[in-house]
Amino acid sequence: MSFFTKLKSALGNSKPIDTASSSDTIEAITSDIEHEPFAIAEHNVMYSGLNELGGYYFFQTVIVGNFQVKTKKGGQLIIRGENFELTLASDSVEFESDPTDVKGRSITKIDFQIEEDDAAKITNSKLDELVLKCKKYEIRFSAINNDKKA
Repeated sequence: MSFFTKLKSALGNSKPIDTASSSDTIEAITSDIEHEPFAIAEHNVMYSGLNELGGYYFFQTVIVGNFQVKTKKGGQLIIRGENFELTLASDSVEFESDPTDVKGRSITKIDFQIEEDDAAKITNSKLDELVLKCKKYEIRFSAINNDKKA
């Protein structure tokens, strides 16, 4: 079972929820999920990993928290590290968040296209910030797992 399948099954599914009434915290999210987070924002946690399929590379992300979106225009991920900045486009232009059993918490899986050389930058450099842009949202994540790269 893949990392993302395990993560989604651990969080479960339920009816759509009202994120405005959420009291979910970063600590609650990270304690509920056994994997190491890659980056954190004020109300969201990003889990990620690099994957290669048929010579194409993907930076796979799962955002857990109050971020809830449904889009047909895709998104961008800006990765800032020591002496570099990458802008990655989402692999699919259509994606949406899935609600979980925890009130106010959603899970959003987004894969980003990445070149092999850029993938090496992520794994071999200290990352500072990741900025997710999608629709009206701009979420700034602080990289927290610099010693264990994607």
